Amino acid sequence: MALWGTIVNAIAIIIGGLLGMMLPRISEGIKNTVMQGLGLAITVLGITMALKSNQIVLIIMSVVIGGILGELLRIEHRLEQLGDWLQSALRKGDSSTAPASRISEGFVTCTLIYCIGAMAILGPLDGGLRHNHDILYTKSLLDGFLSIIFASTLGVGVVFSAGSVFLMQGAIALSATLIAMAFSQASLDAMIVQITAVGGILVIGVGLNILQIKKINVANMLPALVIAAIAVPLQQYFTSWFSRFF
Repeated sequence: MALWGTIVNAIAIIIGGLLGMMLPRISEGIKNTVMQGLGLAITVLGITMALKSNQIVLIIMSVVIGGILGELLRIEHRLEQLGDWLQSALRKGDSSTAPASRISEGFVTCTLIYCIGAMAILGPLDGGLRHNHDILYTKSLLDGFLSIIFASTLGVGVVFSAGSVFLMQGAIALSATLIAMAFSQASLDAMIVQITAVGGILVIGVGLNILQIKKINVANMLPALVIAAIAVPLQQYFTSWFSRFF
């Protein structure tokens, strides 16, 4: 079953999120320290991902073009709107004076963290092609653990990010056969390296957002991942074409 690994991943996020919400009330000091630690760790993860590729020109081009497309599509705004809608739907009829929850922040932050990275691409590809879900099983453990921590500080929005993971990874798994037919293994490997590197730049942005150093519209840069994937075969084609004449 091509979608089995993705289903397990989504369930792990939901379970982890629910467990995190059931943790005893944690002091604001502990919450801030935990979030700062996560922000630092995620930033380091992004740096290691970004260093996977030495094609700096392709990375810059992907981020710039992807960022322009994302701004035109207003992806960040639409994700925040979806998070706000979820928040208002859950709070409908609630007349309490409790402070507003951080559903939108939790949803957007975890959607970006869980959907960016090599495992989020390789896992569903492997699941779709070979029905081997080992990568996604490993990702499920990592995401589930992170969900416990994030949900204890950001709330139920973390649980809703499981829907984003299911949609994105499910789409990759279902289209895996077509992707494999369209590209050689060498091209696929090169594309994954470039997507991972560009994804690392985005993950660094998520880390900076968590640390509240600078508000970066990371979601608006998501098209950069698509541009990175397209840029690799185009570069290979033009390199081959020029080599015939020079």
